[in-house]
Amino acid sequence: MAGEIPDLVAQERTGTGKGAARQARRDGMVPGIVFGGDTDPLPINIPFNVLFKKLKEGRFKSTLFNMKVEGHDDVRVICRDVQRHVVKDLPTHIDFMRLRRTTKINLFIAVEVVGDDVAPGLKKGGVLTLIRPEVELVVTAGDIPDHITIDISEMEIGDNITISSVDLPAGAKPTIDRDFVIAQISAPAGLASSDDEDDDDGEEGDAPEAEGDAEE
Repeated sequence: MAGEIPDLVAQERTGTGKGAARQARRDGMVPGIVFGGDTDPLPINIPFNVLFKKLKEGRFKSTLFNMKVEGHDDVRVICRDVQRHVVKDLPTHIDFMRLRRTTKINLFIAVEVVGDDVAPGLKKGGVLTLIRPEVELVVTAGDIPDHITIDISEMEIGDNITISSVDLPAGAKPTIDRDFVIAQISAPAGLASSDDEDDDDGEEGDAPEAEGDAEE
């Protein structure tokens, strides 16, 4: 994982149940739970503004945090679920799982594209399609990558990049066994339509000659 593990400060929630959760929201907090490991689940509250800002920054569910709760040892956690209001789409509850540095977990890792400024296929008018903007990998909790990189600098129209051609971080591997496509460069729509029309014209042009042979 690039950089230091960021801190996430939370408060222990003394009450449990719907009543305590509603009170937390009225107080500007988002209730949550920390589970897993060898200890009991820990009910927590996180300031709404802090959580909302981190969610807007992106990649929240693929970020390892160092959770700090007063009266408890710091623990590495990763978000497993964010429940949202059905209308406002704001966070209403959050679940975290405790992790050891050596824990293996499945995460969706963002794909970063480089070489698009020199790719010959794009210079000829081709269109890049990022089929998988994220790839699910098995990674080690202490070494979660921010992204994986695909280089399209030598790709022509009709070429594609599969997972086998990507340099993955140490200890990471795809959750899918087959060699799946991540991105491809296809012909522009106008060129593809023109090719289709040419094929149709050829078929129609052959038809009268075929009829003449039949009459003979």
